[in-house]
Amino acid sequence: MTEVSNRIATIPNLLSLVRLLLIPVFFVFLAGRQFGWALVALAGASLTDLLDGMIARRFNQVTKLGQQMDPVADRLTILAALLGLGFAGVIPWWLVVLILARDVMIVLLGIPLTRHGYGWLPVHHLGKLATFALLTALPLLIVGMAFPVIAAWMNPIAWATALWGVFLYWWAGILYARQTVQLVRAVTPPGSESAPSGPAPSGPKSAPSAPGGSDSVER
Repeated sequence: MTEVSNRIATIPNLLSLVRLLLIPVFFVFLAGRQFGWALVALAGASLTDLLDGMIARRFNQVTKLGQQMDPVADRLTILAALLGLGFAGVIPWWLVVLILARDVMIVLLGIPLTRHGYGWLPVHHLGKLATFALLTALPLLIVGMAFPVIAAWMNPIAWATALWGVFLYWWAGILYARQTVQLVRAVTPPGSESAPSGPAPSGPKSAPSAPGGSDSVER
């Protein structure tokens, strides 16, 4: 079993930092319709993502910080791609709002979970699949814009993958919402506005995994 440490100064964490720094560069190129350079920045970010995971597992440098930075970087990459493609006029703003609304919902679900002593819900396999679909579809759209000669067959694939990813994204969000309701009801008696009185918990409780879910991605 891979040991997870509290170290901060590791090569994988440095690579994750580089990845985070490349995200605004990617956004600026994308919003400016410099699709070729946007692909270069995205490729660099993807390469650091691949390398940090390999190095972390190979040299036993898996850290809690790294496990937290990975999903944050994924979300920021999707956000940068959505906003950049929106400003560039490649995708409609309703699609941007639809995806971001789901992320806002997940953040709001964290409020009652925190109030009842739970941490964030474990990552669901469906959520991982949705994220993978979006992280595939959005770059494909950029490739189609950077190389118009292949746009005729690239764009339909990209749009099909994007719409499927949005569907899965919201499906996973509904599962998270249902699990949140179940957890809150489990610790709040009917007719009571707050959790039963008693000794304060020493730390946040771990939310049970959603059906088919798993804990945070190993890094």
